[in-house]
Amino acid sequence: MTAPEDLATLFPGEPRFRADQLRRWLYETPVLDASDMTNLPQNIRDRLGSLWPFALEEQQVSGDGRTVKWLFRAPDGAAIEAVLMGYRKRVTLCISSQAGCAMGCTFCATGQFGFERHLDAGEIFAQVAYAGAYLNSHPLPGSPGRLGNVVFMGMGEPLANYRNVREAIRRMVEIMGMSARSITVSTVGVLPGMKKLAEEPWPVTLALSLHAADDDLRSSIVPLNSRYPIDDLIDAAAAFQRDKGRRVSIEWTLIEGVNDTPEQATALAAIAMELGAHVNVIALNPTPLSPMRPPKARTVDAFVARVDRAGANVTLRDTRGRDIDAACGQLRARRDERPD
Repeated sequence: MTAPEDLATLFPGEPRFRADQLRRWLYETPVLDASDMTNLPQNIRDRLGSLWPFALEEQQVSGDGRTVKWLFRAPDGAAIEAVLMGYRKRVTLCISSQAGCAMGCTFCATGQFGFERHLDAGEIFAQVAYAGAYLNSHPLPGSPGRLGNVVFMGMGEPLANYRNVREAIRRMVEIMGMSARSITVSTVGVLPGMKKLAEEPWPVTLALSLHAADDDLRSSIVPLNSRYPIDDLIDAAAAFQRDKGRRVSIEWTLIEGVNDTPEQATALAAIAMELGAHVNVIALNPTPLSPMRPPKARTVDAFVARVDRAGANVTLRDTRGRDIDAACGQLRARRDERPD
């Protein structure tokens, strides 16, 4: 998607206000199709072609209508996934920052594809604009009619694509008018990026995808931990919280027989209390490319209860969209398994 400052280049010879009109349609009140840009002359709408830097290859909607998963395809073949989730008081969009991922986390379908390329800022922002436009004509049942939160928890490691993620955030906040406090950037622990993000002017939320409370276990499922161990990440997260005045969250995907033990729960609680962090626990959404599976419900409940009893603030997140391949990388994995 063209940067807002460059939109005038699309209209050589046209008055400047045409670019301002297009900016409003793309960045402030986005629409799905150029034909909906009612204050632009037809000849200009015809020249615009597709508004999006990708094509919609597949859309899945959950049975209750409250979760929508999109698989977009860029002209070079790169896959881009996004998930829209409706709740009673908010609508949250999970977006991707890379095609594939180089982090190699053993439980993640995206990591099992390997890394293809970074998404540019326009491709990242376009996922947000598309979701906003979709909601205008397809409100999710029982949810507000507008996008409330954006989380960088889709395909890719956001802080490994720092420049483009930063620019996408700038467009969301400074052009679209979204509150920075409604944007969450998740990382498996790219330490330099965590430090850079703390220096930015926007008070976004940092989510540390921890998944294990000791270095030996974490390195076995999150290879980057061998470079940036847990103690260093805790220090960086604490510094981020001091600098931004924003409580850090800890993400923990529960994997059967791996990180669902009482010992891990107790150690997780200690880390969370040291940081004053909120813990989000979610049972693994299994992928076709990994043998790892979620724990049984009673194990999940016992884990969360132990974290809570130890004094940490913890929430068990709802596993959304199991019927529509909603976990990161799942839709692409299913798609790539199908015969041509």
